[in-house]
Amino acid sequence: MITRTVSKNPRTTRGDLVNDLQRAVTQVTKATISNTLRRQGLKSCSARRVPLLKPVHVQARLKFAREHLDDPEEDWENVIWSDEAKIELFGKNSTRRVWRRKNAELHPKNTIPTVKHGGGNIMLWGCFSAKGPGRLIRVKERMNGAMYCEILSDNLLPSARALKMKRGWVFQHDNDPKHTARATKEWLRKKHFKVLEWPSQSPDLNPIEHLWRELKVRVAQRQPQNITALEEICMEEWAKIPATIHGERTEAPEKTEAPETIEIVKESGVFCKRDAWKASIHTTSGTTMVQTLLLGTFPLETLLQSNLNG
Repeated sequence: MITRTVSKNPRTTRGDLVNDLQRAVTQVTKATISNTLRRQGLKSCSARRVPLLKPVHVQARLKFAREHLDDPEEDWENVIWSDEAKIELFGKNSTRRVWRRKNAELHPKNTIPTVKHGGGNIMLWGCFSAKGPGRLIRVKERMNGAMYCEILSDNLLPSARALKMKRGWVFQHDNDPKHTARATKEWLRKKHFKVLEWPSQSPDLNPIEHLWRELKVRVAQRQPQNITALEEICMEEWAKIPATIHGERTEAPEKTEAPETIEIVKESGVFCKRDAWKASIHTTSGTTMVQTLLLGTFPLETLLQSNLNG
């Protein structure tokens, strides 16, 4: 009953289960419930927040993954990833815990859908590659296309030089309006920068999200008490994040044959990334590049219609 209940509703708490069993005239403790679920491969985890995807976004992600299915690891090592992030002084994102199996973190029942724009806070722009962190700066004013071009002008090329990027390196940013503004596109064109085409509504696809999370954890541990200290600590901790972590964030797990992919789909009813953009050593069984790149969850019929194994 315990396993069946949490499989149907992963947000069920141990207290709920204790009460349900008491009504069935069965006395158990929360520890017993935890041990029972653990033996079934289930553990309590924070529900992941994921973008709310429309069918068009799903197809865009699938197209993106297919186009990069056979890209060698060296190609990803030659990408500079970038993004903006808001770091709050005292804020802490709310979490919900769910019971789930390993590698099932993006099943719809185990996630909390979010939409864009969610003491004080600061806005940061940063970049990194597999070789380590690039520049991190504070954005003190509301950013528009012109300001974004200034940020890139002052920080992108110096970051590429410091990281010793190979000739023909590629720049990545998402489809935020200031990133896709006419002035931004023109600036990038004049500078002859290669830009990685990016699927819309896919900020979570960017491996820099893992670094933002790492940065926020490190900053929170130091407990800054004012905005000035928050900025200083952000800069210090960003510089201290080991290059090995950056490399792990851009590694792709080894590919497997499509039949295994389909078996995963059939078993879970969804198709999701196993542990997107994390080190391959954290992936217990090989996954295809498609699984690595496609974040979010996808109905089984969507993928089968896409003839994934053909």
